Amino acid sequence: METPPPSSIPAITPPWVARQQRGHGTLTFAVKDCIDVAGLPSQQGSAIFADAAPAGQDAAIVAHLLASGDWRLLGKLTMHELAFGVTGVNPFAGTAINPVWPDRIVGGSSSGSASAVAAGLVDMAVGSDTGGSIRLPAACCGVMGFKPSYGLMPRAGTHPALSSLDCTGPFARTVAMVVKAMQGMVPGFAPAPAMTSAPRLIRVAVQAEDAVKAALDAALAGLATVPGDLPALEAAFGASLVIMGAENWAALGAYADHPGMGEDVRARLKAGGLQTAETIAEAEGVRAALIAQIDALLDGADALVLPTLPIVPPTLAESGDARAVVPLTRLVRPFNLSGHPAITLPIRTAEGLPAGVQLVGRRGGDASLLSLAGYLARHLGIEEK
Repeated sequence: METPPPSSIPAITPPWVARQQRGHGTLTFAVKDCIDVAGLPSQQGSAIFADAAPAGQDAAIVAHLLASGDWRLLGKLTMHELAFGVTGVNPFAGTAINPVWPDRIVGGSSSGSASAVAAGLVDMAVGSDTGGSIRLPAACCGVMGFKPSYGLMPRAGTHPALSSLDCTGPFARTVAMVVKAMQGMVPGFAPAPAMTSAPRLIRVAVQAEDAVKAALDAALAGLATVPGDLPALEAAFGASLVIMGAENWAALGAYADHPGMGEDVRARLKAGGLQTAETIAEAEGVRAALIAQIDALLDGADALVLPTLPIVPPTLAESGDARAVVPLTRLVRPFNLSGHPAITLPIRTAEGLPAGVQLVGRRGGDASLLSLAGYLARHLGIEEK
């Protein structure tokens, strides 16, 4: 593995922001630093909130996990500043290492969550996903990451408080652990029976690097897939950026000139402040078209399948080049816009580099999608049969 010159590598650190052990369960978890833990500040990876007061109570998902009796909290994990970036590089809070491919980005914005799971530091980590921020770092680090249906996860105690795109979700090394995490975070979540017959999959036509396409071909070998098109997919990428930018400006615009904010985040935040009622309305029109197209495809299938990332994750040396990182969310961001559940399973290219298989299911069909993901994981040999 070729390593870039030391001067070009951001200082990499363990993923922890703060340690706090609570609970008596046998399964361990930690949470992204935009999720409240009683007694610890939610700094959100930013110097802006370096002096934030400790949270007075746990976020709902943390409280539910601890109340289940199965889980033990180990602490909070680093993230891309204000959850507004895709590399995970963070000079203030520390840049978590990619445990398997240390010369490559860990991915953002739930960087510490992916790193901690890939390193085996916890059984499960909780992240948040506004534009691919769970699935992208999961794919970069070779683990599983699940973005539930929009509205399923309790939002109390998560930042930002309001979003039409964002939701929390788990990282784990097996689908079975993802299911266990969902049972803990969402009271009453009922797993679907294990899928025993081959699923009906629609393979969405997308642009991706040849190495990524070949890795997906190998992963799906032996499974019947039907080709499908989502005409609104490309426009959905831009529409999601418009809505995310406007919502982040509403939540964080007051801090846009704070000297502690990273310049990459500041530029994106200020761009969000330029959105107008007209651009937002156009983006909402794309959202409606995308939802209709996805729902129509899923009428005749169990799930959509496509690559998680269109390219191999760039190296840390390349992470400052916008041309290298902008494409990373092209295939994950649209499903934040639509609100459908999506999960990534780890695969590798022929060269041994990280890639991912992304499955997208019906809105509200989270349990069924996880059952299908378990079937595919067993097919791939990354989970016991």
